[in-house]
Amino acid sequence: MAITLLKTASITKKATMGIAGIFLMSFLVVHLGINLLMLKCDQGLAFSKAVHFMSSSLFIKVFEYVLFAAFIIHILIGVALKINNWRVRPVAYKVAPKSDSSFFSRYMIWTGLAIFTFLIIHFMNFYFVKLGLVAKPDVASDVHDFYSMAIALFSNPLYSSIYITLIATLGFHLYHAFQSFFQTIGFQHNKYFGLIKVIGAIYAIGISVGFIIIPVYFLFF
Repeated sequence: MAITLLKTASITKKATMGIAGIFLMSFLVVHLGINLLMLKCDQGLAFSKAVHFMSSSLFIKVFEYVLFAAFIIHILIGVALKINNWRVRPVAYKVAPKSDSSFFSRYMIWTGLAIFTFLIIHFMNFYFVKLGLVAKPDVASDVHDFYSMAIALFSNPLYSSIYITLIATLGFHLYHAFQSFFQTIGFQHNKYFGLIKVIGAIYAIGISVGFIIIPVYFLFF
C-alpha cells in the first residue's frame, strides 16, 4: 500500500512538472516569434512594438506571474524528484540501463541547471533592467529599449557563445521533456510514440535553431 502511494505521488509530481513544462514550452514559441522580429530590417520597430504591447498589457502582466509560478513549480518538482531518485538509489549503476532516452534522462537535472543559469543571466540583462533592479546599459534609451540591449549583447562574441551553448542545452532538455510528459500521462504505445518523438525533435530543433539564428545574425551580418 505504501509503495503504491509513493508511486502515485511520484507520478503526480511528474505530471504536474510536465504540465508546467508544456506551458513553458508554449511560451517559448511566443517568445521566439517576438525575438525573431529583431531580424526585420526596420531598426527594431516591429520588435519594439511587440515589446511595448507585452509590457503594457494587463493580461501579459498577469501572465508573467503565472509564468514565474510555472517556472518555480517545474524547477522545484524536478529537483525534488532527482533528490528522491538519488536517495532511493544512492549508488549509480555501473552500466546504465539501455533505453532510447537514457542519455537525456540521466542528464536532465544538469541541463535543467544550465537553463536555470541562463535564466538568471537573461533576467539580469533584460527583465531586472526593466524593473530597475539592474542599471540600464548606456546603449539603451530607456529601460524598455530591449532592442538596443539585445544588439549590444549579441554583438559580443563571448556573450553570444555562452548564449548559443545554453540554448543548445535547452534543445536537449526540451527533446527529452516532450517525450517524458507523454510517457507520464500514459501515451507511450509503440503505434504512436514514434510520432511523439519526431514531433518532440522537430520542436526542440526548431526552438533551438530559431533562438541561435539571432546572435549568429548580429555577429556575422
